[in-house]
Amino acid sequence: MVQKLQSILRDSKTARWAVLLCLSLPMFASYFFDDIFSTVSQMFDNPLLELGWDSANYGVYGSAYSLLCVFGGLIICGMLLDKWGVRFTGTLFVILMVTGSVIVVYALSPAFSESSVANFIVGLGFKKPSLTLATAGCAIFGLGSEIAGVAVTKSIAKWFKGKEMALAMGLQLALARLGTAAAMLFAPMAIATKGNIPLSESNNMAEIGLFLMIIAIVTWFVFISFDKRLDKQDSEAAALNNIKKSEEDKFKFSDIGKILTNKNFILIALLCVFFYCCIISFKRFATSILIPRFGLEDDVASYMATLLPFAPIIFTPLFGSLVDFKGKATTWMIIGSVIVLISHLIFGFAPNVPIFGFVSFAMLGIGYSLVPAAMWQSVPKIIPENKLGTAYSLIYWVQNMGMWLVPIVIGSILKTTVADDINEKTANAVNAELVFIGLACVAIFVSLLLKKSSQNHPELRLDKPNKIKKEE
Repeated sequence: MVQKLQSILRDSKTARWAVLLCLSLPMFASYFFDDIFSTVSQMFDNPLLELGWDSANYGVYGSAYSLLCVFGGLIICGMLLDKWGVRFTGTLFVILMVTGSVIVVYALSPAFSESSVANFIVGLGFKKPSLTLATAGCAIFGLGSEIAGVAVTKSIAKWFKGKEMALAMGLQLALARLGTAAAMLFAPMAIATKGNIPLSESNNMAEIGLFLMIIAIVTWFVFISFDKRLDKQDSEAAALNNIKKSEEDKFKFSDIGKILTNKNFILIALLCVFFYCCIISFKRFATSILIPRFGLEDDVASYMATLLPFAPIIFTPLFGSLVDFKGKATTWMIIGSVIVLISHLIFGFAPNVPIFGFVSFAMLGIGYSLVPAAMWQSVPKIIPENKLGTAYSLIYWVQNMGMWLVPIVIGSILKTTVADDINEKTANAVNAELVFIGLACVAIFVSLLLKKSSQNHPELRLDKPNKIKKEE
């Protein structure tokens, strides 16, 4: 009876997968909103864009996603997540995510351009008020989205511990990247990249993203109802067994020191930042690199870039299931990092033939599936559950350092001094790829160190399967 009370919801496949769906939809909305310009980034080189931004401005906007995360917000909020719990803290930051998206939508709208708010921002000395306000909104959205992501990952670890954890995390990532795929696929349909581009057209995708955010809030509260019921059952079971929560089980702010001295945690955090910068920061500028490198038309480059999220949608759950049943997580991290390096070498130095662009995107998508499927499920193996919020937040903090700096660097590299100079654009694209190649090389080195550490510490079970067979 006690055992049933303690695990009834976790043992119910219907409940587990319903919870996963409720947790995944906010991430779908977040990824969609974050990628509304990814396949139309070349439009910022268009002088007829009424928004008035250029590639460097877009780089600043994109980097703002990580601004508040980098300057302490992510760490502090991650600790609060462990201190106050997923439901309360997660709700605050899902709301913050939506608030940031509302600000971005307003900043891109025609209503803002002639408003007193815009005039006030100009009066403060900012020449591009829409950029200023959108950057602020993106920063708020980014902090909310990242903490919401930590809450989602911690919740999955709680609900799927000893079960299909890697598969669950893989499916969550796949559904989130379906949001990226949807944004990248529909953006070229909603936003023109040639000729005059009015403000109203620049805002189309952001408005759709905001609508998805509203749906995400609803599904988050459905998850809360499930989670409250599970905690109630756990409390009842603990009371029947006369089990009290020890002081060591409670989160303490001093625990952050223990996390930061964990060698394997540091390696996973470093792998995360170097690997994701090769993918996410590249994705923001993919079309600006593809068009000059392979001589593509805007629409072809946009649709080629959509290959990136579709591969993870298919392969991340499959690789996650493989890790659950077969293990060898660090081996998959190495292989995925090597595949990403090869894809960037193709982007940078392959002959000027479109087929190489398709091949490299397909490879990048496979690498994008392998590493996360193996990496994220490894964290609960080295960090206790009561510290997972802080641990994931620290990893995201390190990751966001790269996601803040790299777009600024790449945007500056890709900014042309002479409009429509294809030779300059091609040279800039190759220089940008050199940055990504360097990042991929470091990711491989870190994954090799993690493999060695796993061999030296088999008790952590980093390379062991997750699925625990039930005892008869």
